[in-house]
Amino acid sequence: MSSENGLFVSPTKGELNLEAVAAEVSQFIDEDATSFYRLVIGTDSQTRRSNGDTETDFVSAIVIHRIGHGGRYFWHKEKQKKKFVLREKIYRETLLSLELAHELVPILRKIITPSKYDLEIHIDVGSVGPTRDMIREVVGMVTGSGFTAKTKPESYGAFVVADKYT
Repeated sequence: MSSENGLFVSPTKGELNLEAVAAEVSQFIDEDATSFYRLVIGTDSQTRRSNGDTETDFVSAIVIHRIGHGGRYFWHKEKQKKKFVLREKIYRETLLSLELAHELVPILRKIITPSKYDLEIHIDVGSVGPTRDMIREVVGMVTGSGFTAKTKPESYGAFVVADKYT
């Protein structure tokens, strides 16, 4: 199943628009109102050649994690017919996550009290490997936008969930 049409995909609910994703997140939280939740947004990308063209798939994931008791996730894919250098790709991933957070948070605030969850932006960079020099820059982008940033190995929303669909 693909989400090229602007919708998010839930492994259990199928294709959903962002408002429906927010409603699913709210319902999941309502199922156990005494628990605390972590809401995660992360993006990963993969570049490949297709029919002689280079294209990059960017997959953004929304994860709602009931701390200690599982979670649910939703993902969205967009393709860009371009090969990105690593720095450009990491910036694009981070910006897509921030844009999604800026769209989702106002919807969620109408239906869920912010004291029920912590919101984290997961970035696919780590202190080992070629992205280590970018950590301060992209973490600064996220924290400067008012969100908490997590990098590898804590950024499972990007390098595990979103990566599964790139």
